Amino acid sequence: MKNCAKKVYDAVVIGAGNGGLVAAVRLLQAGCSCLLLEKHNLPGGFATSFRRGRFEFEASLHELNDFGSVEEPGDIRILFRDLGIENKIDWIKIPEAYHLITTDKDYDCEMPFGIEAFTAKMEQYVPGSRKSITEFFELCDEVRAAQTYSSSVNGNTDAAYMKEHFPNFIKAGSYSVNEVLEALKIPKRAKDILNAYWCYLGVDCDRMSFLHYGSMVIRYITRDAWMPKMKSHEISLALDERIRELGGDIWYHSEAEKILTNDKNEIIGVRLADGREIETHHIIANCSPHIVFGKMLDKKSVPEQVVRATNARIFAGRGYTLFLGLNKTAEELGIKSHNYFIYDTADTVKQYDLMRKIKTNHVQATVCLNNAYPECSPPGTCMMYFTTMFMSDEWGNIPETEYFKTKDIVAEDMINVFERETGCKIRESIEEIATASPVTYARYCGHPEGVIYGYETADWDSLMPRMMMIQEDAAMFPGLRFAGGFAMRSSGYSSAYVSGDLSGRQTVGDIKRGGK
Repeated sequence: MKNCAKKVYDAVVIGAGNGGLVAAVRLLQAGCSCLLLEKHNLPGGFATSFRRGRFEFEASLHELNDFGSVEEPGDIRILFRDLGIENKIDWIKIPEAYHLITTDKDYDCEMPFGIEAFTAKMEQYVPGSRKSITEFFELCDEVRAAQTYSSSVNGNTDAAYMKEHFPNFIKAGSYSVNEVLEALKIPKRAKDILNAYWCYLGVDCDRMSFLHYGSMVIRYITRDAWMPKMKSHEISLALDERIRELGGDIWYHSEAEKILTNDKNEIIGVRLADGREIETHHIIANCSPHIVFGKMLDKKSVPEQVVRATNARIFAGRGYTLFLGLNKTAEELGIKSHNYFIYDTADTVKQYDLMRKIKTNHVQATVCLNNAYPECSPPGTCMMYFTTMFMSDEWGNIPETEYFKTKDIVAEDMINVFERETGCKIRESIEEIATASPVTYARYCGHPEGVIYGYETADWDSLMPRMMMIQEDAAMFPGLRFAGGFAMRSSGYSSAYVSGDLSGRQTVGDIKRGGK
């Protein structure tokens, strides 16, 4: 290997996104040497912030689920505690679950955290729904318990134990969200309200795995949602600091260009864009398998089975976000909620289809962080983030001459929809404005087509099949594992952290078994 760095690492992590940062900590905690490579000058990937004028905007995090309080910690707080970063971060609690609005005027519902409060509120909106909603949460709790058990045994579950303790988890395993809600006889209006979180997973509820959705909903409703006071970049910096405390190396401005293999197609190192080479036999990639197998590995090194499996997957939502700094407070503007879901329709199948095209996509998941943390912006001001997704590569077809005009059209529509549906007049108070399109996300993190949700978790490629195939997937290319939104846990902050935890611990096992 030419220009080889002197130090040989047990493992190299490519990409300092959420999953890569956690994976590096897990490797170091196990006594393995680790180098984390990042092409940017900062850690975190999408988990970052940026300034415009006197405002510091959160780049992507709306709220962190499954975190819980110090007294009743969720799985992510417990993970952060194990990683040694829980107390490096100041946390704030989000006040309510969500505010659902549909522009067809069918729904305007504000839902709280807590099963009892949520169920009682649902009963107000949909009289007679209490029994079926109670049964829904009981099933979701069994799903969560089964997943916790599976994680505790690193995926090596005992079939007899599963059948005895989690029979309903097994029964629901192959069904969609809507199929299970129908079986529970949940009234249609209650189903529509219950399905509001669907955009956080990016798959309509006819195709979304119930196990995936039920697991997410129970973790939100029972453990609240939380946010770092200093935004998501506070978590990224805490993980950076922890890696250095444990003796790990982080190289910024260091883009991994090639994964090097020998004549047996075994991993032997990484080549950087500047020509330097690092020797290792184990890599965790916090990036898309399309990039790894399509660009970073020589074609001859990639098995045909891997090519077919990767190309069979479908890219999930491409992101667009509008950031507004407003020169009035949320109270002055009448913005009452922290988290708004504004849809054209509560029918997730129809809504998903409308989100394929720019002209028909009027969806927004909108956050006003000041309603959770008033001091997040200067006195007398507030900040808002409006996010939507596009379910096709519509932006890839826009001529360069029309790009900025199209960004402005989408931003204008978001503001119009929010003002019309909430009655809050925000336009005249805009002091700072910024937009990020799928092109922005593709440029910033290198994600194909500006995807922010990894691969779509539907049908054969949903959460549980991915979890069940971890070992088989790893065996197709020994020494290589993935973390982050494209990995086994799919998109979302909590999922990315868990994927890094799993990939890090599994790579430790690979290293020990391989003796390298």
